[in-house]
Amino acid sequence: MKHQWSVVAMAICAVLALAAPAAGQVGSAETPEWEVPRMPDGRPDLQGVWANNAATPLERPEALADRGELSDEEVAALTQHARELFNGETDAAFGDSVFNAALAQSQGFTSSDAGTGNYNQFWLVDRDFENRTSLVVDPPDGRVPALTDAGRARTDAARAHRRDHPADSYTDRSNSDRCITYGVPRIRAGYNSYFQFVQTPDHLAILKELIHDIRIIPIDGQPHLDDRIRQWMGDSRARWDGDTLVIETTNYSEKSNFMGSAENFHLEERFTRVGPDTLNWELTFTDPTHWTRPWTVLIALKKTDDPVFEFACHEGNIAMEGILGGHRVEERAAQDQ
Repeated sequence: MKHQWSVVAMAICAVLALAAPAAGQVGSAETPEWEVPRMPDGRPDLQGVWANNAATPLERPEALADRGELSDEEVAALTQHARELFNGETDAAFGDSVFNAALAQSQGFTSSDAGTGNYNQFWLVDRDFENRTSLVVDPPDGRVPALTDAGRARTDAARAHRRDHPADSYTDRSNSDRCITYGVPRIRAGYNSYFQFVQTPDHLAILKELIHDIRIIPIDGQPHLDDRIRQWMGDSRARWDGDTLVIETTNYSEKSNFMGSAENFHLEERFTRVGPDTLNWELTFTDPTHWTRPWTVLIALKKTDDPVFEFACHEGNIAMEGILGGHRVEERAAQDQ
């Protein structure tokens, strides 16, 4: 499901890549008379369920290299095009050579990566379209920075291992396949991408819909854990910077994985209420052993009355049995040749 959804997301990216100069902004107060709601201690109230359903691609497509924004007319056309493309039953995202070419250009994928099929729109939420052409706001070109030599070597080695040992055992599969965690942060949108915030004066709890991970984050000034203590989701500590809650996460495990970064990964998140229904989530990623420079993403989370349902990953993880069993069949077939 994860891979098929990533291809659907890339198809939306391709729609952006085919668009053609622009105005607009993200994160402004939605009503001029609106005031930030506050907790009894005077701090901004971040509580509630927030959804990440943005259709904006992570990186700016090469076809829009000099375009930070789309016009309102282009966004309207893009929204209509997406509704026609993902109409609930079609697999059109994989059948149009123009889209496949755009995907290959913007993401390094080819049509063969579509695999054996696609989940239709029944499984996905409606997406939020905005005029930005990338979630990446720094560097200004809207692209993830290049990898260091060490980062490239690590990435190539991991890719080779996945190719040569896709399922020798369960340990060859990803943390999410194994129902351990989707990690922190999880920024992919549109599928189980809801977060519930519960706030007190000295702690913030964030329930993540996927694998029902819960982060319990102190806001009381206590230091990070000893550097020798490493965790799947890192060790988070928060502080207030005016009306913005800043969360710093360190102490990731070597078994963690955010785009190839692991134990040297450092994450800074900034949460700011900018309207009655919008919570800006700004994330800065740093790992000098993996990327050539830090980089920053801005996601506009939207408030929702939808509940967060249980994601019973362990209880229903028949996929792992299928993955391992299927690979055993492939091995036997290879031996018989």
